[in-house]
Amino acid sequence: MLEAMSTSETDPITLDTLPESEAVQLLLTCCSSPEWARAVVAGRPFGTVSALLTAADDALAGLSEAELDLALAGHPRIGDRPDGPASAREQAAVVTAGDAIRAELAERNREYEARFGHVYLVCATGRSAAELLDILVSRLHNDPRTERGIVREELGKINRIRLRRLVREIGERS
Repeated sequence: MLEAMSTSETDPITLDTLPESEAVQLLLTCCSSPEWARAVVAGRPFGTVSALLTAADDALAGLSEAELDLALAGHPRIGDRPDGPASAREQAAVVTAGDAIRAELAERNREYEARFGHVYLVCATGRSAAELLDILVSRLHNDPRTERGIVREELGKINRIRLRRLVREIGERS
């Protein structure tokens, strides 16, 4: 059922041929917004990874605030125990950070959540714990509207990383 593929932006993708319910469930492993997953699936066939990523970005741009909150709820706090393999990979540098940085991240996470009402979301892939803390501290100065825009941008980056991995993993199963 699954055809071999690579993660080249122009290669065909197997996600196009999966049953709708299976495709939605797989997409929910990338972003926990059901509206986002259904919107992405509704855009099939993509033909290429590049088209899939564009559809994912478009679906994210169209998310209601309530659905954005659902997407955010699917992410652990930066510095908390990761809730799955994707978060563990993305936050790998935080796990090995020193106690002082981890304590500061925990304190600033609480401050951020009190100010904005949701988890601090940042694309953590390839970033050190100190860098993630610096970004968090700087974002505490944003107004809520600006921060909400940044959250959407960061979620888009995370979704793209996770989608590329998903496409690669589906291809490896074939």
